[in-house]
Amino acid sequence: MRRVSRIAVAGVATAALAVTVSACGSSSTSSSSSESSAKNLGLALAYDVGGKGDQSFNDAATAGLEKADAEFGYKSTAVEPQDGESDADKVQRLENLAKQGYNPVIGVGFAYAPAVKEAAAKYPKTTFGIVDDEQVKADNVAALVFHEEEASYLAGVAAAKATKSDVVGFIGGVDVPLIHKFEAGFKQGVEDTKKGVTVKSQYLTETAAEGGFSSPDKGESAAEGQIDAGADVIYAAAGLSGQGVIKAANANDIWAIGVDSDQYKQDALKAYKDSILTSAMKNVEGAVFNLAKSVEDGNPQTGVVRGSLENGGVSVSNSNPAFAGNADIQAAIKKAEEGIKDGSITVKTS
Repeated sequence: MRRVSRIAVAGVATAALAVTVSACGSSSTSSSSSESSAKNLGLALAYDVGGKGDQSFNDAATAGLEKADAEFGYKSTAVEPQDGESDADKVQRLENLAKQGYNPVIGVGFAYAPAVKEAAAKYPKTTFGIVDDEQVKADNVAALVFHEEEASYLAGVAAAKATKSDVVGFIGGVDVPLIHKFEAGFKQGVEDTKKGVTVKSQYLTETAAEGGFSSPDKGESAAEGQIDAGADVIYAAAGLSGQGVIKAANANDIWAIGVDSDQYKQDALKAYKDSILTSAMKNVEGAVFNLAKSVEDGNPQTGVVRGSLENGGVSVSNSNPAFAGNADIQAAIKKAEEGIKDGSITVKTS
């Protein structure tokens, strides 16, 4: 395997990026659900593929739930997905949670869109949320979405600055439009930062049911292939499968870039953290908590609530000293951030 030397640490670290999402959706003026207001147990999460413990997307939602429990005295709940489940199974899960008195009820992941639409129609006084999808239009639904392409652009800037081989990789969990946003932003960030760098892209599966978001072994195998082809920085947007990418990066002394949460800080990845250059984060934790707070305050969020670089909803992490202390990378990241915020850089989504 090709081994690449680490980046020299130099300069002073810039301040960590804020990750508090500012809601851009509307708020419903209606009262809380009659189905749940008498005994609101608090927040309920229905996890996406990978479930709790993915050290990424689902765990970020869990952190929002735990914050709501601590602040509001809730007795919230979270339900794991089942292998091979249908949309009807998801509908039943959401309806059962609403019937029990949970409010809001949040489907974590775009796969919940059909189920949220159906359940929200049956329980119009319960607030529903869906993370990573904005197709459902209803008075009692909040779409918690993000400009993933913006954080991914910054990841591309970092990769272009870090590579020594001029070959970097992108690994997507499932070949769907949401993950295309990650790839598009990453590629553009690389290309805008350093001409001549090759970006190798690969998707693990065509559908989530095939395990693209939940198979670390698939991620590890894909990463090994890209490393054999010369990649010395790999960005994975693959949920639990990304753990395999990070493991392979560590084994081959190259850089990995994490996703969704600050994976450098994740306990399950502690053994590999020095190989995690940075993470392209989206503040799922804040989005989940803010929806719960809006219900608690009697003014539930509805419509599209979108996290961006401008409002702190997406960012890159500064936890690794090799990243935070590298003056060249930090200057490039700052310049890119300013360009995105002032509109001089328009990041592609596909």
